Order: sequence, then C-alpha cells, then structure tokens
Amino acid sequence: MSTTMANISAAQVKELREKTGAPMMDCKQALTEAKGDLEQAIVLLRKKGVSVAAKKATRVTSEGSIASYIHAGGKIGVLVEVNCESDFVARTEDFKELVHDIAMHIAASDPKFVRKEDVTPEAFEREKDIYRAQAAATGKPAPVVEKIVAGKMEKFYEEVCLLEQPFIKDQTISISQLIAAKVGKLGENIAVRRFARFKVGDATATVAFVSAKPGNEGGEASAPAAK
Repeated sequence: MSTTMANISAAQVKELREKTGAPMMDCKQALTEAKGDLEQAIVLLRKKGVSVAAKKATRVTSEGSIASYIHAGGKIGVLVEVNCESDFVARTEDFKELVHDIAMHIAASDPKFVRKEDVTPEAFEREKDIYRAQAAATGKPAPVVEKIVAGKMEKFYEEVCLLEQPFIKDQTISISQLIAAKVGKLGENIAVRRFARFKVGDATATVAFVSAKPGNEGGEASAPAAK
C-alpha cells in the first residue's frame, strides 16, 4: 500500500521539521512523496529550497543585517553583511542564525570571494596556468589536459568561493544550499553581499564583495580579495 498524507504521523513530521526547519505542510508533503523515508524527505526539501531560491534570485534584497564573529581566543574576526527583502525577515531568529553560521564558517574556512563570478580574472588565469602546466607535465594529450584543468578549476572554486564551500557544520551541503534552504523556509531572496576576515599577525585582511552588475542590486564594486 502506498503511503498517503493521511498516514504520515505527527511524530514523523515533527522530527523532519526539527532537522530541517521547513514548514509543517512542506514536511508532510515531503514525507508523503518519500513514502515515509526521513532521509529521502530531507533530500526532497533541499531540492525544493534550491528551486524556490532560483525563482527568487532576481528579487531585490535591500534589508538584512551585519554580524560579527570572533574565533580562536580573539585571534580571528569576521564581519559579514547578509541581505534579505524585508526588515521583518531580517529580525527573525532563522535569519539571525543563518548570518551567524555564515560568519562562523568564514572564520573557519577563510574563503577569498563570495561567488564564482567574483573571482578576479588574474586569480582565475593564474590558477588555470598552474593546473595546465601540472597536467601537461604528465604527457597526456591536450584534450585530456583540458578536462583535468576543468576539474581542478571546479575544486579551486570550492576552496576559495564562499557559496561553493561545504558548510563546516554539515559537509553534505554547500553554503549556497544552506542559504537556499532558508529562502525556501522564509519566502524571501537572501544574498551574501560582502565580508571581511581579519587574523592577528597577518599583514593583510581578506575583503570580498559581490560584483556589481547592470540590473542587479549587487554590492558596491568588486574588490580584490587580499591574499
């Protein structure tokens, strides 16, 4: 017999809601579609969050908050600005939790850019040249070398771009997926605009902005990340 919405228990819905923070009806629908399988329901909710986030991605985010995080006995400090569409959402515990988690992640993972699109041409070409030289040294044919370079560049993005990095508290999702889940729950577009990371003893700080584009409310102008 197939699982229907009627025979999904309140306890199952409660457990899924506690794990994901998704609305009750969304949890019930996901469990029904997953035939009561909790892990599959979590996957379905994540996919829904990404879909909702994509639909809302062009909406203006002019509200939000700036948060700070101090780590490692005062040796590392982060400031981050995360935007949403309304002051109402900016004041919710869910949004505040997200901003705190992002600030903590930046402190631990030291990203250099916000998004792939913000990687400077100089940084992109420098890394690509290094990977191409390494691959060519193996003696493999040129087409194979280019495939190797493409794969290494994706790994490079994961290492230096905040939105591509695996979330430190849950390595199965990226920061972009973490944000997408909150977009699905809160119903508003959410975007990281900029951040700065300081470390005691370092001569420079990492400062990253979202590149401004025509027709996008984006950040000020892009600023090269400090190395």
